[in-house]
Order: sequence, then C-alpha cells, then structure tokens
Amino acid sequence: MAERQTPPKIEVRTARKSDIDAIIALSAKVFRDEAPYTRGTIQGQLSSFPDGQFVVLYEGTVVGYAATMMVPEERAFREHSWAEITGGGYASLHDRHGDWLYGIEVCVDPDYRRQRIGKRLYDARRRLCHDLDLKGIVFGGRMPGYQRHRRRYPEPRAYLEAIRNREVNDPVATFHIQAGFEPVKVLRNYYPEDKASGGNGVLMCWNNPYYDPAREAQPVNRGNPDVVRVVTVQMEARQIGAPDDFYKAVEYFVEVAADYGGDFVVFPELFTLMLLSCEPETLAPDAAIQRLSEHTPDFVERLSQMAIRRNINIIGGSHATKTDDGDIQNVGYVFLRDGSVHAREKIHPTPNERQYWSIKGGDPIDTVETDCGPIGLMICYDSEFPEIARRLVDQGARILFVPFNTDTRHGYLRVRYCCQARAVENQCYVVTSGMTGNLGNVDNLDIEYAQSGIFTPCDFPFARDGIAAETSENVEMVAVADLNLAALSWARFEGSVRNLRDRRFDLYRTRWSDGG
Repeated sequence: MAERQTPPKIEVRTARKSDIDAIIALSAKVFRDEAPYTRGTIQGQLSSFPDGQFVVLYEGTVVGYAATMMVPEERAFREHSWAEITGGGYASLHDRHGDWLYGIEVCVDPDYRRQRIGKRLYDARRRLCHDLDLKGIVFGGRMPGYQRHRRRYPEPRAYLEAIRNREVNDPVATFHIQAGFEPVKVLRNYYPEDKASGGNGVLMCWNNPYYDPAREAQPVNRGNPDVVRVVTVQMEARQIGAPDDFYKAVEYFVEVAADYGGDFVVFPELFTLMLLSCEPETLAPDAAIQRLSEHTPDFVERLSQMAIRRNINIIGGSHATKTDDGDIQNVGYVFLRDGSVHAREKIHPTPNERQYWSIKGGDPIDTVETDCGPIGLMICYDSEFPEIARRLVDQGARILFVPFNTDTRHGYLRVRYCCQARAVENQCYVVTSGMTGNLGNVDNLDIEYAQSGIFTPCDFPFARDGIAAETSENVEMVAVADLNLAALSWARFEGSVRNLRDRRFDLYRTRWSDGG
C-alpha cells in the first residue's frame, strides 16, 4: 500500500503580510466592543519583528493570532501601560537587544476555543523564547472578572490575591496562572478601555528554564531547547461493552499524557483488538479482520480529533485492517496534533500473523515529519531487523517508536534487547509500548507480557543503563521521559563511540529497492 497521508488540519506558523486581512477579520470577531486592528498596526508588528508574530490556521482559515516584541528587563518590569510599551500596538518599541519576550496580544476565534488554539500560540512563544535564548516571557494580562467582584475586592491587588488563593476564578488571569505564568503585580491604567478589568492589567511572567545567566558573556553557547517529552502507555487488554468504552480508555491516557505536557503519547501494537471483545461471539480470523476493517474510519477520525483537542501527537499503536489494495495489513497510524494522519505498515509480519490473520508485509519505510522533527515507526517484529532502524535514522529520525504485542517473556525480551541495540547502534532514542492482560473472547489475544520502556544510547549524557524510563512488568501504567535531541548530536560527533559516522561504506552498505 502506498503511504497514506492527509494534509494538516491545524498549522502554526509565523504570520505573513498575506494574512493581514484575515487577522483584521479575526480581531473584529474577537473584540466586538472595540475597533479591530488596522492594516497599519499589523504591518508595523510584522515589520518590527517578523519572527515574533504567529497565526494558527484551521483548514486554511486563520483562527488565532499572537503578536510579540522584545524588550529590556528594566522596561518590562517597571510600571507601564499597554500603549506605552507596545508603541500603541505597532511594536515600534521592539528592541532586538532586549532580553525578554513581551506579549502584545493573543486573539482566538471563539468558534474554535475547544481546539486549544490559545495554548498552541503560547507554545509558539515559548519556542521562540528558547530559540532566542531570552530570559522569559512577560505581558500584561486581563482580569475581566474584577468588575463583577469589585464590591468584595475594592482594590485590584486584593482581587489578584484572591485569584492566587483560588478564592475566585477569573476567566483570563486564572487561565494564565494554570498555563504556567506567575502574576508579578497589578499594572494600574494598563488598558483604560478594558472596563471589565477596571483598566487594570496583571503583569504575568514565565521564566525560560533553559536560560543560563552564566552564558551572557558567551553568546556562542546558547541553551538547548530541543527537548521532547514522550509518554508511553502500557495498556491492559479489557473486555468492553461497546466501542465507546475503548475510546474512553484511550482518551483517558491521551489526557494524562497531555496533562504531563507530552509531545508524544504511544499505544501498543494491536490494541484495537479490544474492539472485538464487545462482539456477541468470538469471531473467526476472516470475520474478525472484516469487523476491524469496519472500525477503521471511526478509529482514525476519533484519534485524530483527540490529537487536535489535546494538542499532542499520538502514536496509535497498530491496527489490523484491509487496506485500499485489498491486502490485510498491520498498520500503525500516527495522528499529529496539526490534524494530519500518517499510516505506516508493519514490514515484517510474524509467522503467527501470516498464518492466523493472513497479514502481509508492507512496503514503504519512511519517516513521518512532525513538529519535533522526523520520527520513525517500527511495529514490534520490525525492531528485530537492524536495516529498518538504520534507514529511518538515515532519513533524519532521532526517535523511533515501537508498539509491540508479545505473549511470553522470551518474546518480550527479543523486542527489548533489539530495541536497546537499535538505540546504541543508531545513537537514537527508542520508545516501546506493550499490552498486558488477556481477553478470553478474542482469539489470538490470550495472554500478554510487557514491560514498556524508553531507551537511550549508552554514553555520558544519557541514563547510566541506557533506560530513560520504564514501566513495571504487566501493570497498566505510563512512563514519561524528556529526550534531549541535542545530546544525540553531541554523541554522534563527540561521543565515546560514533556508530553512525564510523560505518565502513567502503566495505558494506544497504541498497533499497527504491534506490535509497
């Protein structure tokens, strides 16, 4: 089957002059009681600091906009109004030597507020802050609940303190605090037109955790923002009464991973076999594959929406299904948080898969482009073939995901040992996710054995034993780890061993049928 790929539904990028009309229309929709942005204002922002203005597009429509500028610390933390510090919104006081990123504005289409558009914009600001090695992000936030609580809290400082202590829930200030921003102080007359906030603003601050003051005199050695958080789910096979029960269980773990700030959440191989447990009788292999194939469109749509809603990339384990060419394949779906869906087939079915399910091996072996760089997918048995991982790494993958499903300890150890070998020989990270438990009414899912893990190369920057995190054996749980991509670059060029660089291309190489 040819690679399956759908275009992204959600895109976050820097704003362009061609976006100006759409941004004006968005501001008119969001700020109903105020005049919308003018073309000159947005042109000023783009001209002053092109890299600091972001849009979110949903299926090509601008649904979010964030404007920023750089300011010196002294200006950021002294008393100021929005008009004074932003140059009337034009970002004309942008200072390229500033050490703080200042938020001018964020606006989100109210029709898309369940898609975490605002979070995506704040994440874009954080990435920019990391890339520029700035001290952090500051801005004057609204507290529109103040007018309603003014009798109880005549002073805005008292109202802010009540928000801090969770005595009141302000629709904006509380959101900013929950998003990781620290309220520093009240800014009087920050934005007089904001009647709901009494004209006041709250100076919000987020400190860049990668900023090192000791590097101020050494601008060459910038902090590394290239950290990817992965969450692997060791999921228990469970009998369900209806398909919704399966999707509720999956969404629970997606929510957990998103709450941990994960960039990726990984599910096990063939975890969709649980959908067969709600059938009135045990299905024969042919009927089981047919039933699973009927679930495929719903499975793809539901997990794609989870990825969008929770703003996380989902490695959707694998799913046995009939593909467009009529073959039965074990397909791994990757659901990206921009709404795109990528399918990768298992290249090497096990003898059991071939004999019992009539599963055939797939053809394409290619990476998936994500917002964290290219990644590779190897489904269980594929991890036991070194050529697969090497090709994916040569294509740029620095993280390889391995959903697996094994019934015995020795089967599990084959996968584990091979994944750890792949991490060493390719100087990359390998993330595994397996199933536990059993389903008595689903054939070929009788018993499960798993201990999921996140494996690293073995060198100084990494965990001593090459294990960043792992689960307990045969217990439903998750494991979480932060993977530093820059550490891989160091290991490949300066490590104790340099497996990728030290290959003897004069003696051997792998030649693929597509010419790779």
